[in-house]
Amino acid sequence: MEEEIKAEFRKSGFALDGDEDEILRKCLTFCINYSLTPSDLVSSWEVYYLNRLLNGSTVQNAEMDGFLLHLQNVVKESIITEEPDLHIYSSKDVDMILNNEDEYVREETIGTPTNKLYSLSSEQFDYEHQPNGSAYSSGKPSNVITPFGQRREKFAVKYSINQLCSMVVHGTKPEPNCRFMYDRTEDRFRALESRIRRHTSAFVASGVHKDLMDPTVASQKSIFAVGMICCDGEGHLNDKSILLQSSAECSGGQRVRLDLQRLSQFSIFLGQVVGIEGNNPSGHCLIASKIIDSIPVSVPADVSLRPVKRQALNQGTQLTDPSSSDEELSVIIAAGPFTTTDNLFFEPLTELLAYASRKTPQLLILLGPFVDSEHPEIRRGATDRSFDEIFHVEIMRKLRDYVDYLGDAARVVLVPSIRDANHDFVFPQPGFDIPSSNLNNQITNLTNPGIFEANQVKVGCCTVDILKQLSGEEMSRNPSNGIPSDRMSRLAYHILSQRSFYPLYPPAEDVPLDFSLAPDTLHFSLIPDILVLPSDMKYFVKVVSGGGRNDGEEQVKCICINPGRLAKGECAGTFVELHYNGDPDTASASIIGI
Repeated sequence: MEEEIKAEFRKSGFALDGDEDEILRKCLTFCINYSLTPSDLVSSWEVYYLNRLLNGSTVQNAEMDGFLLHLQNVVKESIITEEPDLHIYSSKDVDMILNNEDEYVREETIGTPTNKLYSLSSEQFDYEHQPNGSAYSSGKPSNVITPFGQRREKFAVKYSINQLCSMVVHGTKPEPNCRFMYDRTEDRFRALESRIRRHTSAFVASGVHKDLMDPTVASQKSIFAVGMICCDGEGHLNDKSILLQSSAECSGGQRVRLDLQRLSQFSIFLGQVVGIEGNNPSGHCLIASKIIDSIPVSVPADVSLRPVKRQALNQGTQLTDPSSSDEELSVIIAAGPFTTTDNLFFEPLTELLAYASRKTPQLLILLGPFVDSEHPEIRRGATDRSFDEIFHVEIMRKLRDYVDYLGDAARVVLVPSIRDANHDFVFPQPGFDIPSSNLNNQITNLTNPGIFEANQVKVGCCTVDILKQLSGEEMSRNPSNGIPSDRMSRLAYHILSQRSFYPLYPPAEDVPLDFSLAPDTLHFSLIPDILVLPSDMKYFVKVVSGGGRNDGEEQVKCICINPGRLAKGECAGTFVELHYNGDPDTASASIIGI
């Protein structure tokens, strides 16, 4: 049987240390005492291995005492589950009787679901100050000896990360506690007008299209005009309802009917700003011969996001370790919900942090919702905790444990969602308002949407499900000529080609778009190296060209990522692990089911 145990360990990728015979002897004893097969034993070891965040894949003899305690707890819980009225007495009960403590104060509710087996050891940081002010205690009686208290290697460095991750955040608006949902009609006008004029300036600056004309004026000659795609009435676009609205400077903001019958391929949606070549013989309908849906890639040098140091000084952003390697980044990306719909234990998040603790990425990006307003218990108000308390206990405490475990090299980025019950319901959305002193300067709160640089790799994030919303508004015909043919890449391409995190207008009904709040936050001048767009649609990692389809213009590529949801209903979801080395085509990425 010892050979079978050894074979099962090897099958699961574990090796035994120098005390192999002693380990196998103890494991055999465990199998006999607890009626376990070798396979069951190794499965239990894997759970213990994950919960303890052990480093390496070697079974150490020093861990056998802790593993025994784990097996005892598992057996105890299984007995309680089978016989809910049975109470198993422990040293806590004896200590309670000896100290004459109130039975009802110390008694734990039996049969209540618990997530202790999946905890990232947060209990060891949950200290309470004693009434007499003499000491701090974790609640364990002082006369009880545990394996944790008997450990020999206290605060020993298990491993270290030599390469730190530099962090620069581009833009901090809107700021926390800002005044929102007071936007006026003129705010919306200015925002839309700014988008059209920005695209117009880019076309003119490229030198390809110099003479811009008013598309509402009758002309037999071919003209070039820039405007926004609109719909004649409510509902979805169709061949008869497409309108083009030019800027107030060019046409007074008037609209003209747009005829695309001559085009063999196109892909358009409401709010898209495009360039149109065609003629308007009657003054009532612009007949398009060519549609340009992507602004030129080239931009003035002064809007470049590099160098990192200059941006940090100019914008007052956070900068750490500028000496780190340029354009190389290992990152794990996950999007909420972070707990399943049947409870608020946040088990998927705990498992993710355990995985990240073993893989030690330079950066961990977590995107909301964290306290999901669509969770059944949150929606019904069935929890006895406030939303802020759930966020700080279930999210922030686990993240602090993760940061403390990995040390100074750990970096975490948090991006909120409009589905977060504990945060402002507005878009653009400010970052979480958490005092930096509580974050060890290692957890960064990003706005939604937001852009930051990690090791000079530009990363853009937006948690509004723009991909799903665009898919419902897009009208296309045989898309080609540089437009991705597969649907997911094409939707991501629209974000890049429009240089906007949310180019759709009018917005979806459930998006609280406020144009008075930092409208420039939705715009990005340069195509990021990595674009993270969490969506309910199928997960993907794709390299997408964001422009450069004009003759002689270089193709600019971006890694577009939808990591999926970490929790899907009562089931586990997915996340992404990415290794970027400066070139999107040679980057390696994995979509991992948790």
